[in-house]
Amino acid sequence: MRSVLAQEMGACRLLGHVLGSWRRGPEVQAACKAAGFGTEARHQLQPRGSSKLSRPLGNQPFPGLLQPENLSREQLVDVLKASVVDQKGPLVTLNKPQGLPVTGKPGELTLLTVLPELSQSLGLGERELQVVRASGKETSGLVLLSSCPQTVSRLQKFFTYSQRAQRPIATYWAVTDGIPATSEGKIQAALKLEPIDGIDLVVPVKSPSRKNILEGVKRTLSHFRVVATGSGCALVQLQPLTVFPSQLQVHMVLQLCPVLGDHKYSARVGTVLDQRFLLPAESTKPQRQVLDKALIRRLHLTPSQAAQMPLHLHLHCLHLPGSRPRDTPIELLAPLPPYFSRTLQCLGLCQQ
Repeated sequence: MRSVLAQEMGACRLLGHVLGSWRRGPEVQAACKAAGFGTEARHQLQPRGSSKLSRPLGNQPFPGLLQPENLSREQLVDVLKASVVDQKGPLVTLNKPQGLPVTGKPGELTLLTVLPELSQSLGLGERELQVVRASGKETSGLVLLSSCPQTVSRLQKFFTYSQRAQRPIATYWAVTDGIPATSEGKIQAALKLEPIDGIDLVVPVKSPSRKNILEGVKRTLSHFRVVATGSGCALVQLQPLTVFPSQLQVHMVLQLCPVLGDHKYSARVGTVLDQRFLLPAESTKPQRQVLDKALIRRLHLTPSQAAQMPLHLHLHCLHLPGSRPRDTPIELLAPLPPYFSRTLQCLGLCQQ
C-alpha cells in the first residue's frame, strides 16, 4: 500500500522534496518535551508570523482563545496565516485555534469559507487549498491542507488504510477532570448519534446487534496513556483508532474522567460521597461543566470563568508516510495553545 502511495503521490512532486523537508522523528520519548512543553520544542514549532489577534493577553483567564464570531473574514485569514506551522509545496499545516469550525451553516464563518482567501494570501494563486485532515470545532491543533487534489486523495487513502490496520496516525493531548483508574489502556465502545431535545448527541450502545450496526452504530476504539497527574486532574495522551464525532470526549466520560472544558458530555458523570458514576446518556442533558471549588481556585478562575472553560483537547501530532516505502514516518507537530499551557502550569502537570 505504501509503495503504491509513494508512486502515485510523485505526480504532485510531494515526496522527497516536500515530505522529505519536514522534520522527522521517532515516536514520542519524553512526553512533555515532545508535546511542545519544553523550550526546544516551542522554538522549533512556533507558528510563523505574528498577529495581535493571536497573541496571549496579560491577565486573561484563557490567553490566546479565539472568538470567531467577533472576527471579519480578513481578520480570520490573518489569524490562520499566523497559525501556519509549515508550508512545503502543495501541503500547508495549520495549528487551528479552538472554537473555529471547519464547516458550518450557510453564512457562517468557517475554515472552509476562507480557504480561497487563505490560498491567495499564501501565494498559491489559483491552486485553492482543500482540507486533508482537521480537528473538530471545539478541538485545537493540526489541520493539514493541500492545493493538489491528487495529494489529497492519496493521503486520505493512507489514513483509511492506517485505520483499517489499527495503526494510530493521530495523537491528541487532553487535560481531564479526574484521573483514569489505570495508567494506560484501550477504550472500546459502540457509539451512535441520537437527536435529543433537538441536539445531535453521541450515545453509547451496549451489546450492539447486527441491526444496530447497519443503522449507524459504530464500534470505536482509542488508546490512552496518563502522562502526568496533579490536583485531581491528569494529562492524557489519546490515540483514536476509529473516527466518530466526539469520540475522545465520550470515551473519557466512560472512564469517569471528562475532558476539562467539556460542556456537552461531562454532565453524564455524577458524584455521590466522592464516588463517581455514569448517569444515563439518553436522559442527561448537556450543561456547563461543574468543577470542584478547590480545582477552580487552583486554576485561578472565578466560577463564571470556569463555566466558559474551553475544551482542553489538542491534536498535537500527525504521522504521514515517508518519501520512500521503508522510510520513518513524517511527524507533524502543533504547539499547545497558551490557555492549555497555562492550565498545565496551574495544575503542575508537567513536572513528573
